[in-house]
Amino acid sequence: MPLDAPETKVVDEYRVACDGGEGALGHPRVWLSIPKDTGTVECGYCDCKYVHRDFVTSED
Repeated sequence: MPLDAPETKVVDEYRVACDGGEGALGHPRVWLSIPKDTGTVECGYCDCKYVHRDFVTSED
């Protein structure tokens, strides 16, 4: 059974909170800082990728 690709979210801030979603499927809330040189960060719990709007390309 293939796994779904991690979710990618486009955000406007360089500091974001991730809790993995709602209810029992989530994880403890963590705060992530998006590096201003790369524009992306991934959550260590759920692998959700956060991309700052300034770094969005047609590939994302």
